[in-house]
Amino acid sequence: MYESRMANINMYDQELTKKDIEQNKHREFVGGSWEEIGQLQANFMIKQGLKPFHKLADIGCGCLRGGIPFIQYLDVGKYYGLDLNHSLIEAGIHEIKANSLEGKQANLLVDDQFRLSKFKEKFDFMISISVFTHLPFNVIVRCLTEVKRQLAPEGVYFSSFFQAPLSANIESITHQPGGVTTHYDLDPFHYSFEEISCMASLSGLHVSLIGDWVFWSTDTGHFQLRQLVFDRRQVAIGGV
Repeated sequence: MYESRMANINMYDQELTKKDIEQNKHREFVGGSWEEIGQLQANFMIKQGLKPFHKLADIGCGCLRGGIPFIQYLDVGKYYGLDLNHSLIEAGIHEIKANSLEGKQANLLVDDQFRLSKFKEKFDFMISISVFTHLPFNVIVRCLTEVKRQLAPEGVYFSSFFQAPLSANIESITHQPGGVTTHYDLDPFHYSFEEISCMASLSGLHVSLIGDWVFWSTDTGHFQLRQLVFDRRQVAIGGV
């Protein structure tokens, strides 16, 4: 039996049952605040320039908390969602049907190596929310390397992370608001911006820190993530 490369890194390789999906338990599994956070993602991307005709890749799309408003906004066939968890993709299909969005022809893929190339498209925009927060360094580098391969020349990729004040910050950090405790080598993870920049450089991408996202979780209440944007500008690796 195939074991996901992501097994035991975080909780998101746990499969939900068909009954769980029918009872909408997938909504709580990804953190709740279904409508609020989903619409927040769409509003943010529209503000960043996303148009209905653009091709959007949603990395770690899960059960389409953000995907549903994206699918509603985008033209037919322009939404592409990727996740490692087959049951969450099935839950996403459940949500598409519940919202009568089958005609939008969303493209969904189960893959545990971020192989966006399977879509055979170049993307104008990409997004991942609360993905890097659950991944170790080397897996993020894999993600960014795959992103670069499929990002259009003028494309941009927005992501988020828990920020540490220093690199190699091996002590746990409790973030406010929300009281979320993050770790250097355990899920949920934190990174300094310098460490994120190193990952981007290894992958041949440029990265900028652009602000904050404040979310609501049923577990922690309000919590804050730092916003990142990656693009394909020339990156110098090493040297002075």
